[in-house]
Amino acid sequence: MTEKEHTKTIELDPQPQKVEHEEKNCSLKLGLVGNYADTDETRFLLTPEGSGLLTSSNVKILMEKGAATDISFPDSRYHEFGVETVSREEALKADIVLSYLPLHAKDIKKMKKGATLFTMMGSDMFEAPVIKALLDMEITSGCFDNMYSHNDEPVFANIIDEIDGRASIMYAQEFLSYVGGGKGVLLAGVAGINPCEVLIIGDGTTTYAAAKAAMAAGAYVTLMNNDISALQVAKQVCGDTLNTIAIHPRVLFNKVKTADVILIGKCTRPFEFPKKLSVALKDSVYVLNFEETHPSISVPRTVAMAMSNVIVNFFDELIIKGGVNNMVASTPGVQMGIVTYRGKLVDKLIGSYLRMPSVDIKVMLAATN
Repeated sequence: MTEKEHTKTIELDPQPQKVEHEEKNCSLKLGLVGNYADTDETRFLLTPEGSGLLTSSNVKILMEKGAATDISFPDSRYHEFGVETVSREEALKADIVLSYLPLHAKDIKKMKKGATLFTMMGSDMFEAPVIKALLDMEITSGCFDNMYSHNDEPVFANIIDEIDGRASIMYAQEFLSYVGGGKGVLLAGVAGINPCEVLIIGDGTTTYAAAKAAMAAGAYVTLMNNDISALQVAKQVCGDTLNTIAIHPRVLFNKVKTADVILIGKCTRPFEFPKKLSVALKDSVYVLNFEETHPSISVPRTVAMAMSNVIVNFFDELIIKGGVNNMVASTPGVQMGIVTYRGKLVDKLIGSYLRMPSVDIKVMLAATN
């Protein structure tokens, strides 16, 4: 045996290889910024692996240092996938900026004029200074959760709604447990003991996901709504073990009186939970209103993984179509999520709320073609 053969080592596990990304070939620059420190928001839009799929498509990603702390990923994990970590100010100068919640006006003013901002819808989008800053900087801004896929599904919104629904049952079980300060009970029943009763009021992806998660945990689940056809759909989605009941004052009172967990979402027709029913609640009942609480903030890493899958596809299509303007012009589902487009407010709801003039994006696109 030669000395060379004697000293040769064998690596049992493949070692990560550093990928070189040439800046000159990058088709666009994507800025990824973190959440504001003064909010409870923890959710994030891209994982390191998702970022790697974009950098491999010649997208240069500039991420704010420490932006992914809430999803327990250090900057070094993003570096492995070709992401460059920079200051917040530098990330805001990218061609396209990604932020889970809408940016404040002061940050919008730091963006490059004519750039693009993609976020999820938030209350800041209904503030006049934010919209004015977007218009002054001629920013094209869009909310992912208002966009629809090619098969007419609000895919981004559905992801968050499903996670909210499933995580609400995690909240409920923790509250009922001894560790969470409850009486120390389990949602599921065991031999000789009835399961907990979970009452869900509402319709849609969030309530269906909560119902399925509660049934999977072994609880006795009742879904109430003020639309019989919606209850029929719920039965098809969740299965025959779901107990569905139309909202009726006396029936609602009786169900509230025995419920261990009450989850409140949006009904098909306007409905407000009667305040007088509070006297019927158990002392130990757990109540959650999806309009006021988003349980998905407790599992932000799951949110980031789920959102990354869709965002990568979104940007793959955007690159194929030749940029943001072509993507908007050729994709009706994306148009539905656009708030401002090249210096014009195109969201009628926000325009009406702020009493600001808005234009129809379809008319605007037709005029430019």
